[in-house]
Amino acid sequence: MQIVRTVSDLRAALRDSHATAFVPTMGNLHDGHLSLMRIGKACGGPLVASIFVNRLQFAPHEDFDSYPRTFEADCDKLRSVGCDVLFAPGERELYPVEQTFRIATPHGLGDILEGEFRPGFFEGVATVVMKLFGCVQPAVAVFGQKDYQQLMVVRRMAAQFNLPIEVRAGATMREPDGLAMSSRNGYLDAAQRAEAPALARALGELAVRAATARTARELAQAERDASAALAARGWKPDYLVVRRRADLAAPEPAELGREGALVALGAARLGTTRLIDNLEF
Repeated sequence: MQIVRTVSDLRAALRDSHATAFVPTMGNLHDGHLSLMRIGKACGGPLVASIFVNRLQFAPHEDFDSYPRTFEADCDKLRSVGCDVLFAPGERELYPVEQTFRIATPHGLGDILEGEFRPGFFEGVATVVMKLFGCVQPAVAVFGQKDYQQLMVVRRMAAQFNLPIEVRAGATMREPDGLAMSSRNGYLDAAQRAEAPALARALGELAVRAATARTARELAQAERDASAALAARGWKPDYLVVRRRADLAAPEPAELGREGALVALGAARLGTTRLIDNLEF
């Protein structure tokens, strides 16, 4: 695996490459990331991964400075799945001047759910992804479905800017007890780790109730009950909701019983750790 630190070295490494597959990450890799790498590797061209902790998507009170950085272990894992090139730029390389140009995400997508509770998050994500796309110039980019809203933002951005990039989704990888794999799971102590799968269970129970709801009022009550049940276990929920898969808008009553159209999404804090998850149904 070739490790490059600069955009010029990256472009030199990929000069004669075609059908490049790209998986952007912030490092601290786990099996969920590696599953995305395998999807990229199966595309047949060179596989490029990036490791870059993007300051633009962190609010001042969030964990940018303490975000786990495990570069050597990450490199070993990338080699194990056949990654061809790792792009690992420093901040001054990717942001040599103040990033005054930003990608603004649309109302109704970038400012709801995660965007409501983490203002500016999707602007930071979209901006760095656009920069990375410009550096790597891939044919395929792979993103995890655990970050459901982020995947939708990236797909719509690529479509609206007519980028010649196919954005593929990788299924959420889970631990044996159902907890969605996440770099932030490492923040949990033993008791919190034992409790953490409750978020996935709560979304499953919400999906069951939503599938039998017939009115917006019934759905809203199911969402409130799901949040209250999680809060009673010591969590601090931001949201547990049901939305349309197509656009993350609240479903119409006629859509509630339609199989394959909806997704339950949740975000909640367990101690100081904020976890997110989703379940399509």
